Amino acid sequence: MSDPTEDQLVALGTAFETFARRYKLADALRSERPLAELDKAVLQYIADHAGCGPTDVARFLGVPTTTLSSATDRLVKRGFLKRERIEADRRAVALTLSEAGAAYAQAQRETYRRMYMLMLSRLSPDERDRFIAMITKIVYNDS
Repeated sequence: MSDPTEDQLVALGTAFETFARRYKLADALRSERPLAELDKAVLQYIADHAGCGPTDVARFLGVPTTTLSSATDRLVKRGFLKRERIEADRRAVALTLSEAGAAYAQAQRETYRRMYMLMLSRLSPDERDRFIAMITKIVYNDS
């Protein structure tokens, strides 16, 4: 397999920058101050794994526990996250979303869905399948 050409690298970079700008603009249209990308990822993980511990989230996201601690502090301050002590082990903490956090996570998922719909609607069904296959190959290739 040959290396990508300089023109291909520039074209890909331009496309990704435009996509990122559009995504950020869509996020900026929300009424409240947008969250940091890490904070959004934390919310989504906890939305899917209510009652999980901070170590679970840090491990899944591949971040140090100190970084996760800062993110959870920010989310608690914004009223999106609750920390609850586990009765069986008072040192352990369970993370759950508040009502506001659950609403934010759901709105975020809807924003993503609209973005995905916009992206895929411009392609034919065959192109969609090929595009998804290629993105999946890039994302999950461990080599």
